[in-house]
Amino acid sequence: MQTSFLTKYREARLPWYTIYPTVPEFSARIGAETYEEWLRDLPADDPVSLYLHVPFCRSLCWYCGFPTTIARHDAPILNYLALLRDEIRLVSKQAPQALPVSDVHFGGGTPTLVGSAELLALMELLRRRFALRKTATIAVEIDPRTFTTEIAEALGAAEVNRASLRVQSFDPIVQKAINRVQSEAQTVAAVEELRRHGVSRINFDLIFGLPNQTVKSCVETAAAAVAMRPNRLAVFGYAHIPSAIKNQRLIEETALPDSAARAEQAAAVAETLVAAGYREIGLDHFALPDDELALAQTAGRLRRNSLGYSADTCKTLIGFGASAIGRVGEGYVQNEVTRDSYSRHIAAGRLATSKGYRLSDEDRVRAAIIDRLMCDLEADVPAICAAHGFDPIRFLDSAERLAMLAEDGIVDIEDGFIRVRQEHRFVIRAVAAAFDAFLDRVAPKHSQAA
Repeated sequence: MQTSFLTKYREARLPWYTIYPTVPEFSARIGAETYEEWLRDLPADDPVSLYLHVPFCRSLCWYCGFPTTIARHDAPILNYLALLRDEIRLVSKQAPQALPVSDVHFGGGTPTLVGSAELLALMELLRRRFALRKTATIAVEIDPRTFTTEIAEALGAAEVNRASLRVQSFDPIVQKAINRVQSEAQTVAAVEELRRHGVSRINFDLIFGLPNQTVKSCVETAAAAVAMRPNRLAVFGYAHIPSAIKNQRLIEETALPDSAARAEQAAAVAETLVAAGYREIGLDHFALPDDELALAQTAGRLRRNSLGYSADTCKTLIGFGASAIGRVGEGYVQNEVTRDSYSRHIAAGRLATSKGYRLSDEDRVRAAIIDRLMCDLEADVPAICAAHGFDPIRFLDSAERLAMLAEDGIVDIEDGFIRVRQEHRFVIRAVAAAFDAFLDRVAPKHSQAA
């Protein structure tokens, strides 16, 4: 199939399906009282995951679509950190006891900006309020440009064992066009410091479709990344939405590659990583054969959560911080999005839950089908439906897009078993969308979304 024929799927503005239903379906009807109820009902012996959102960076990257605050000084970060600690105490009081924790993730911006002493104190609070397992994965997102030996020492002391480094591109022309100048040497130094202090599992983020980016520069970046041997890489397509993301207006639109060029870049990066021994994981991840993601994929345990692909099988994810999303009990919850609103709630001694979603039985079936498609590129719809007590015909008949996907050669369908052809893994979201009951079924709109 020619690339041009795939354009209608590649450029469709579709959810990433890290969760289902997606955030636009959240309602203010699910608030703090419901969240408290769900927390109290959590099984005391079921492990949970924790996510801590720290939305601060030192400088503005023009491509970034995340709501972060540029903090030139430490005062606003420390003020926010005090509120984060208060929220941890508020949430942990609602739980039946110190819940066991198997996964902790610090993200949102550049969480290491909190400083070494504060990071250690925050980890100590988590250990007092929750029962962190000795085998727990503790991960942190890192900007190599602000990384220091002191922070590396603190991460080692805090028993952090995974770090996610933002690389995006090593091409200096591309870096200048997105206002993120980060040398290869800075990244190498950060990786070496992390490994020296016991943070042995390393993730890299790469992006294609950036201004002035070419297939050659994408391959050179991937090759440079491979030389540092990260355990896994996430390879995202840049989504240019300047109408919604103001800082993207600083990017020169005429320098952006078109759909065909983006497809070439994505394929070239994938080819480079696979040739270097990495396995393709779902839509946009690559992992060494002994990495948890690759092992989970082999065992059929790969999952999607609000952070993306994960080997974590916890049913509960508790989110802390402004805009943080969690899955608890019967559904999803999200904190107040703005820091001011979040601060007012926590300072007043109440949870900052602003909205959420209560899952229905049908939602769970659709979520399970979408999850398997996004993780395995295939789904046994009859088996999934049988496990939930539903008739598969209801779901297969309602998935109107399936026939078109099959006709276009994107999927093969036999007795309700759906398999996405490997060469079309980059349009897997279009297949998952066939089971999204909330999605507008009108012909896909065009955008720069990957």
